[in-house]
Amino acid sequence: MAHTAQAHQPRRLTAEHRMVDGVCVVTLRGEIDHDVKDQLSRALLSGNETAPPRIVADLAGVTFLDSSGINVFVATYQHVSGAGGWIRIAGAQHSVLRVLQVVGIDTVIDCHPTTEQALTA
Repeated sequence: MAHTAQAHQPRRLTAEHRMVDGVCVVTLRGEIDHDVKDQLSRALLSGNETAPPRIVADLAGVTFLDSSGINVFVATYQHVSGAGGWIRIAGAQHSVLRVLQVVGIDTVIDCHPTTEQALTA
């Protein structure tokens, strides 16, 4: 069962949730910037009723990520880590992965080439 949340603008963020072996996979598409930071936060933390929370954020469909998105990922990491859970990033396009690497998020949040690898890490 998938839950889809969509913003009003076609290039804006969409999020789809699915559970895989107790892990909430959040498939994101669009651009992540200041205008959608609250939507991103809700997308990452909703649909995760398991304790401890375990999240894989599939960024294969994300074409842009700015510092607002980075801040949301850091806050989500802190939230789920505090509850004994984890968040992993999967499938980031080269330009998005480069941003994650430049700011060092990849040293805090595990980044994987595919969702499948993130699920089995």
